[in-house]
This record gives sequence, C-alpha cells and structure tokens, in this order.
Amino acid sequence: MAIFSSSTRQVPEAVAVPCHVAVIMDGNGRWAKKRLLPRVAGHVKGVELVREMVRTCLERGIGFLTLFAFSSENWRRPQEEVTLLMQLFVKALEQEVEKLGRNGVRLRVVGDLPRFGPQLQELIHRAEEKTAGNSRLTLTIAANYGGRWDIMQAANRLAQATPERLGAWTEADLEPFLSMHFAPEPDLFIRTGGEERISNFLLWQLAYTELYFTPTLWPDFTTAEFDKAIASFQKRERRFGRTSEQLTEPPNA
Repeated sequence: MAIFSSSTRQVPEAVAVPCHVAVIMDGNGRWAKKRLLPRVAGHVKGVELVREMVRTCLERGIGFLTLFAFSSENWRRPQEEVTLLMQLFVKALEQEVEKLGRNGVRLRVVGDLPRFGPQLQELIHRAEEKTAGNSRLTLTIAANYGGRWDIMQAANRLAQATPERLGAWTEADLEPFLSMHFAPEPDLFIRTGGEERISNFLLWQLAYTELYFTPTLWPDFTTAEFDKAIASFQKRERRFGRTSEQLTEPPNA
C-alpha cells in the first residue's frame, strides 16, 4: 500500500501542477433551472463535464481527481431526484468503465456504500476490479460520503484493530483506515456554483489544501475554467506553518 506524507507532520514538496484535485460539482440544478429544464437535465450535463475533466487531468499530468458526487446529506433531497441520481450513477458505470480502462484511469468509489442497492454495489465492485491495474489517473467518486462519517468509521476500525493501544493512537495510526488512504492529500480543492464552504467533504484531508471557489456552475466548468483554478493555485504561497522568509532560505541555512 502506498504511503503518502501528511501536511501536518511533514512539509510537502512544492509542485507547479497539483498532484491531487478534489472537486465539489455544484450548480447542476440551477444550470437546468436557468434554461427552464428539469433538474435532472443539469445532472446529465454534469456527467458530460466529468468526462472533460478526466480528459483534462490526463493531459495536465494530474494523478488524482476526486469528485463529490453524492453526500450523505443529499438523501434529504426530493425522492424523485435521488432516484434519478442513482439511475444516472448506474448508467455512468455501465457506459464509462471501458473507456476509463482504455485511457489508463483507475476508478475508486468511497463512501458508506451499503446504503446503495445490490445492483449499484455490484457495478461499483466490478468497475473497481476492472480498472485496478491502471495508474495514469485515479478517479475517485465520493458517493454517500461525509467527512465526519469517514473519520468516525476510521476511528471505529482502528479501535477494533488495536484496542490495546487505546489512549496512544496517533494521526499516522488513523490514516490507513480513512476512505482516501490510497491517495495523497489534495493540493487543490475546487467548488463550483458560487457557494464558499466545504460541506463535510474530506474534512481530514483538506487541512492544508488550497481552496478555490468559483461562481461558474458545474455544467459550464470547461477546461478553460479548470485552467483558471490551476493558475490561481500556482500563485499561492504554500507555507505549511512556516514564514515567507523560510521559503527563500537555502536548504541548509
């Protein structure tokens, strides 16, 4: 299993292009409403944008793309919309996995998956299995996912695995039990749609991630918009607790 550094314990290497981008794809419903279309039309258009983002990440050399597709709070939405979202998820898995495989993309799905029906769980399992050998890009879909759920399930599994160490656990002990243990912490977080919050997404992993908020609705978030986010990231001074002066000091100063 790959072991990635923690931004709270080590200073990560400076990178010009983010290794890992995490996205909340917000604004599908509003995009549809502006066009007098049903909300599901926005979600269908949003799936098309996922294809473009995958293509863009492959072209830019980004190794990890994580998309927040369905939060544990989204069950509160109208039942009709939830049902349509589940149908879209099934359709995407049925239609896109072969293409992902041909392009060297590994698919992972993280979240409280037992809430989904047997058909969807089986499709997820088969898709992950079929793409497991790919390494150009890891595309992770967070579905029925919540950051607090993730930390709690990791803590419970850690307690079951090493009860004798109760009271002596560290961050490093917990991290292998988190849903995203297979990926480095995101360098860049993007939220489309104008809202400026992280909405219970990757609470543990976003400790030192650069945050980028845009009013652009997800179905309009083209490659050009993505490149604006990358350009913003490249202007950030990533100190990880240090001072600006320390960034310019020689390594052995």
